[in-house]
Amino acid sequence: MTEDSVGRGKVSPRSPFYFREFGTRQLSLRTHRNRGEREGIVSLALSRRSLLSLLLIPATARAASYSQGMLVTGRVPPGTRLALDGRPLRVGPRGDYAFGFGRDHGPEALLTVTPPGGRPEAQRLAVAKREWQVQRLQGLPGAMVTPPPETMARITRERDHLAALRKTDSAEPHFAAGFVWPATGRISGVYGSQRILNGEARAPHVGLDVAVPVGTPLRAAAAGRVLLAMDLYFTGNTVVIDHGFGVQTLYAHLSRLDVTEGEPLASGQGIGLSGATGRVTGPHLHFAMNWFSTAIDPASALPATQG
Repeated sequence: MTEDSVGRGKVSPRSPFYFREFGTRQLSLRTHRNRGEREGIVSLALSRRSLLSLLLIPATARAASYSQGMLVTGRVPPGTRLALDGRPLRVGPRGDYAFGFGRDHGPEALLTVTPPGGRPEAQRLAVAKREWQVQRLQGLPGAMVTPPPETMARITRERDHLAALRKTDSAEPHFAAGFVWPATGRISGVYGSQRILNGEARAPHVGLDVAVPVGTPLRAAAAGRVLLAMDLYFTGNTVVIDHGFGVQTLYAHLSRLDVTEGEPLASGQGIGLSGATGRVTGPHLHFAMNWFSTAIDPASALPATQG
């Protein structure tokens, strides 16, 4: 991977409150065990200023706490209301939440926090700009660069179907338990890279490619429910899993599908075998992540090392 490694940081346990991390960039608001106090969710009487300062403490040790392509998950006191750029966010009964920044998100976002029984306060979040790779592929068959006209109706139908699925807003926060790698292997394509096919610029690559041989077992990156398991023009045999609150993962180019739509899955459960179906230049797993219609960098949610 070419991205810089992710550091981890937390508030000193000597402070009244501190964060406990649950995987990369996942934060939970907990009380410090002090003078016999029991560890638990921060009191609902927490002041608005304290809540804001705690919620927005950087999840990592890097200078910028948020960046383009990042999935942000965490937990606030139950009953807290959140909104990102004016869009209300789902907050679960335990205070779980999720939101994400796309590849081309601007330099800042506005997060509004309304504590239980309190008044809303807004905080501007700095969103760091990232530099993207340029990937050039030459000598591809013409149909791989520009699909034949007779396929456009199918492509449009499948694109609309995926767009409808990405509106799913289920209430079970499976994402809060964190994610595992769906396969292990050489990273052959990264999120955000600009694709130049036969000299023609195409849409940026919005997934993570893992080079694995045909027939490699693939697993669900987190618990959830299968939204889609079918053959698509571009991505071949494809699985989409809903992890709650608009967070979804997509697995493409499979040689075999072992799940059905509507099926509940545990984290790490087998979903099929890798392959080279759809529009590909060789066998690999294309692994993508979305927060609703926003394409997220899967690397922002996965462990730093494969396993």
